[in-house]
Amino acid sequence: MHLSRWSRLGLRLFTWGALAFLYVPLAVVVILSFNTATSLTWPPRGFSTQWWEIARDAEGPREALWTSVKTACAATAIALVLGTLAAFGIHRFRFFGRDVISFIIILPIALPGIVTAVALQTTFGRVGWDLGFRTVVIAHATFCVVIAFNNVIARLRRTSPNLLEASADLGADGMQTFRYVTFPLVRSALLAGGLLAFALSFDEIVVTTFTSGPGFETLPQWILNNFSRPNNVPLVNVVATVVMILSIPLAWLAQRLSDGAESLVGV
Repeated sequence: MHLSRWSRLGLRLFTWGALAFLYVPLAVVVILSFNTATSLTWPPRGFSTQWWEIARDAEGPREALWTSVKTACAATAIALVLGTLAAFGIHRFRFFGRDVISFIIILPIALPGIVTAVALQTTFGRVGWDLGFRTVVIAHATFCVVIAFNNVIARLRRTSPNLLEASADLGADGMQTFRYVTFPLVRSALLAGGLLAFALSFDEIVVTTFTSGPGFETLPQWILNNFSRPNNVPLVNVVATVVMILSIPLAWLAQRLSDGAESLVGV
């Protein structure tokens, strides 16, 4: 489709405007992490790495980071198992209510986080579970399952069933077909889904707040709790910058895995 010079210029300006809207606030946080002032003053009063040195030796954010990593890893592992099994079951078998079950699986990601949080907190209280690591992992897994399920079932729907029939015609049993045909096709979807689920769990705060007990603090909770303390705002900027630095490669890798799998399926 041929676009006029003014149309191309307008689209280019709109694109750069959208990128600026998304990433300029993030750039401001990075710049303020090197500010010499203890408040959110703009422009920065000077350049210093003192807050990075303080963050390096601070125990609070380090312990909160480790808690977030453990929680996200556990929730992602549960989500990958349950989401993958559900995707294979719904894709391979025809039964009454299949579409309803598929909708129920993806529903938690569409519900407001506060609704899910209150429901989970009430449920844990009814069964007599103390709030802590276990309840937070289960709570995170409820919406991480959606990510794993969507990635795997989307890959399965794009995979030709002729590949499975050809494997059976060549004498492979069900386990061999899964090992040499099905699993290599969905492997990148599992990795991409795992990375996205990990990022979603790592970043969650609403559900975490309602399902965590005393003494349990993830990194997003630490950032929120310390942002209201004026003397800790520069430290919060440093921690937020570190989180961005760690998150960008994960997002890039997940995108690359999805793109590479698209090419593989299309072959």
